[in-house]
Amino acid sequence: MESLEDLKLMAEQWSNQGIEYLQKIPPFQLYAAIALLLLTTILLLSFRLVRRTKSNTVLLSGLSGSGKTVLFYQLRDGSSHQGAVTSMEPNEGTFVFHSEHAKEKIKHVHLVDVPGHSRLRPKLEEFLPQAAVIVFVVDALEFLPNCRAASEYLYDILTNANVVKKKIPVLLCCNKTDKLTAHTKEFIKKQMEKEIEKLRVSRSAVSTADIANDFTIGIEGEVFSFSHCCNRVTVAEASGLIGETVQVQDFIREYI
Repeated sequence: MESLEDLKLMAEQWSNQGIEYLQKIPPFQLYAAIALLLLTTILLLSFRLVRRTKSNTVLLSGLSGSGKTVLFYQLRDGSSHQGAVTSMEPNEGTFVFHSEHAKEKIKHVHLVDVPGHSRLRPKLEEFLPQAAVIVFVVDALEFLPNCRAASEYLYDILTNANVVKKKIPVLLCCNKTDKLTAHTKEFIKKQMEKEIEKLRVSRSAVSTADIANDFTIGIEGEVFSFSHCCNRVTVAEASGLIGETVQVQDFIREYI
């Protein structure tokens, strides 16, 4: 009991000393300290809230002429706008897909159509930190002449630091598959895996000082497969001109 009484007395002394100390502090300093504490708390809570907010940004990437802009218009308006010319600036907008207008409480998607011209590709870097999903569009009709270039572009995306660290899912979208002479998604997947394997071998032989990529992909000693990537890579078919975009929408809605 005596020890309990001693603790009570000690607590009262500390309390009185604390009150006396606070009374000696000029009011403006005390108010400033309280305001600073409140501001710090608000900033920390805001930062945690922002970090928890899930991104809704989807990037449409791929070579110039692959049909990205037509897909953008189909997803937004349900129209190809009679075909589209090659974009020299990113097209972007925040909306629900045209086919979802009748639904309620659908999350808006921030869709960005990134120009595919080689000189404009650095613009992709501006959007990658915010990306939740990447749709890489390939022209299934004119695939073979562009296979290597498309594979190099996709390789650069798959080895990008933002993509690897955040494990951003990638959809390999084989566009224009409604055409009779278009290649199948299985063929395109297989050929691009072969090209990326060649890139892995050739670039691994180069000094790391000469390699612009942040990470390597694949499993050492095994032939490359998209299944070896740390992020999910899915292959789908679409046709922007006639509005066949269901597989693209379904993939995006898995994450947004």
